[in-house]
Amino acid sequence: MIAKQQQQSILRLASRVISRRCFGTSSVRLLNEGKPQNPPIDTEIKLKIQPIVRTGESIDVKRARLLYQSRKRGILESDLLLSRYADKRLNNMTMEELDEYDKLLDEADWDIYYWATKNYSVTPLPDKWKDSKILKEIQKIAENEEKVIMRMPELDLSGKKN
Repeated sequence: MIAKQQQQSILRLASRVISRRCFGTSSVRLLNEGKPQNPPIDTEIKLKIQPIVRTGESIDVKRARLLYQSRKRGILESDLLLSRYADKRLNNMTMEELDEYDKLLDEADWDIYYWATKNYSVTPLPDKWKDSKILKEIQKIAENEEKVIMRMPELDLSGKKN
């Protein structure tokens, strides 16, 4: 009787540990003596953070924010591509183009990277970005036809526009 209680205690503990990780449900079912979990463990990761809606932002403030967001993405690959794009184009973009670029930056870093490198097998390109002029320009930068070593562009702290 005690061995059975210890076994059940170990199974409950192991089930809690595994439920925190992303394992298939078959592993969890084995720990529950072949019975399905009640309720089933959701192994899919969902992002629930909505982008901040900004209103009344001047064009200069928007450019400064987008420059910062282009440089500080969280993964170096996206930082390099987006900061180089922002350095080339940001100061000459219209408010509509800035709005579109802002919406693109609301997407997940790895999604932007895979779309920019045209690796659609990993992250399929959503319909809303298929005709995006901005994404096509970023893809052109990602192709790196000049074969240069990509580095983060220097910040222009003088406040002068290109």
